[in-house]
Amino acid sequence: MSDQDTAQPGVIRDPDVTPPLRQAVPYALQHVLAMFAGNITPPIIIAGVIGATVEEKIFLIQVALFVAGVATLLQSVGVWRVGARLPIVQGTSFGFLPVVLPLAGSMGLPAVLGASFIAGLVQIVFGAFLKKIRHWFSPLVIGIVILLIGLTLMPVGLNYAAGGVGAEDFAAPHNLLIAGLVLLVTIVCHQYGRGLLSAASVLVGLVVGYVVAALGGFVDFSSVSEAAWVAIPKPLAFGMEFSPTAIIGMVLIMLVVGLETIGNIAGITVGGAGRAPTSRELSGGVMADGVGTAFAALFNTLPNTAFAQNVGLVAFSGVVSRHVVTIGGIILIALGLFPKLGGVVAAMPQAVLGGAAVVMFGMIAGAGIKMLASVELNQRNLLIIAVSLTMGVGLPLVEGITEAFPHDVALLIESGLVPAAVFGIVLDAILPGRSHEMTAQRDSGAAASAPARAEEV
Repeated sequence: MSDQDTAQPGVIRDPDVTPPLRQAVPYALQHVLAMFAGNITPPIIIAGVIGATVEEKIFLIQVALFVAGVATLLQSVGVWRVGARLPIVQGTSFGFLPVVLPLAGSMGLPAVLGASFIAGLVQIVFGAFLKKIRHWFSPLVIGIVILLIGLTLMPVGLNYAAGGVGAEDFAAPHNLLIAGLVLLVTIVCHQYGRGLLSAASVLVGLVVGYVVAALGGFVDFSSVSEAAWVAIPKPLAFGMEFSPTAIIGMVLIMLVVGLETIGNIAGITVGGAGRAPTSRELSGGVMADGVGTAFAALFNTLPNTAFAQNVGLVAFSGVVSRHVVTIGGIILIALGLFPKLGGVVAAMPQAVLGGAAVVMFGMIAGAGIKMLASVELNQRNLLIIAVSLTMGVGLPLVEGITEAFPHDVALLIESGLVPAAVFGIVLDAILPGRSHEMTAQRDSGAAASAPARAEEV
C-alpha cells in the first residue's frame, strides 16, 4: 500500500485487508444497494414475458437475490481455482436479455434455464484455459473493453435517473431532482467527508434520496406487503429443457459476458488496486461466472455475472477489500431468505439509484482511460483504439446495419462490445510492434505486480 493510500482515511487498496465491522457493513450495504435494481429487473421483465403470477414474480426476485449472494461469495472467498478472490459482486445480467426474451416468449422459461446451465459449463471450461490465451488480452485490449463497458452503461445510468425506461413518469421533474440530489450528496460527501463518510458516500447519497422520495410519496411499498417473511428457495421449480437453438444462442452470449468479466476484473485491479490483474484472478473470475450461471439455472434464475456498477463503486470509494463484498454476499442471501427485507430495498425508486449510477458508471470508463494511459500511445496503438471504439460505439447506433447477418451474429454485433473486442484482439495480434509494446508495459508495471506474480508461482 502506497504512502498516498495510507494518507487517505478509508482507502483500502489490498483485497485481503479486513476493515472494522463498523466500516465494513456500511461499505457492504452500498454495494448491495448499487446492484439491487439491476439484479431484480431482469427477472421482473421475464416474469412479464412468461405471464407469471404475483407469487411467481416474487419468487423470481427472491431466487435472483439468493443466487447473487451465493455467487458473490464464490468470487470473494473462492473455492479451489474458482473465484477471483477480489471484491466482485455477482448478479443477474442484462446482457443476456436480447437472447433470453425471445427464447422465453417462444420456448418458455425451462428452455432458457436449460440453455443457461449448459452455457455456464462452457464458461467454466473457457475460464480454466484462460491462462493459455491470456496473451491475447493485452493492457491495450483490456483498456478498450473497460472503457466500452463504462460508455455502454452511461445511458443506463441516465435512464435510471429519469425514472427507468418505460416508466409513466419518465424524465419527470421529481425524478430528475431526486437523482440530482443523490448525485450532489454523493459528490459532497466523497470530496469533503472524512473516513467512513467519504468512502461510503454512495450509501449516504442513496439513503438521503430514498428518504426524500418516501417523504414525497414516490415510493411504492406494495412489494413489502405482498412478500413472505421467510421462504426457502426451491431448485428446479420450473424444470429444464435443452433446445439446441437456445443453447447455441446462450453460449455465444456467455462468451461475450466472459469478455466483460475480464474487463470488470481489470477495472477493479486497475481502478482500485492500481495494478494489472493476475492470470489466476482472471481465470478464477471467469470460472466463477460459469459456476454461478449453472447454479442460477438450477435455482430458476438467469445467468449471473460480475456487476459493472460495483466495479465503479470500488474505484470511486477506494475500498478494494474482498471481505467487504463477502459481507454484501451474506446480506444478499439474507434478502433472498427473508423476502420482506428484499421488498424494502426493491421499493427504492430507480431515480435514486440513477443519481449514484451516473458517478459509478463514469468511474468504469475512467478506469479504462487509466489503463490506456499506461500503454504507449504510438500510431499503432492509436489506430487500434480508433478502429475498436468506432466498432464498439458506432455499430449499436446504426439501425439496420446487422440485417444482412444471421440473427445470432446480429445480436453479437449489436452489443458493440464484441466487435470492439474482436477488432482489438486481432489488430493487436497482427500489427507489427506488439512485442515491443508488451515488453515496455511489463517492465513499467513490474514493481506494482510483483507480489501478485509471486503469489501465482
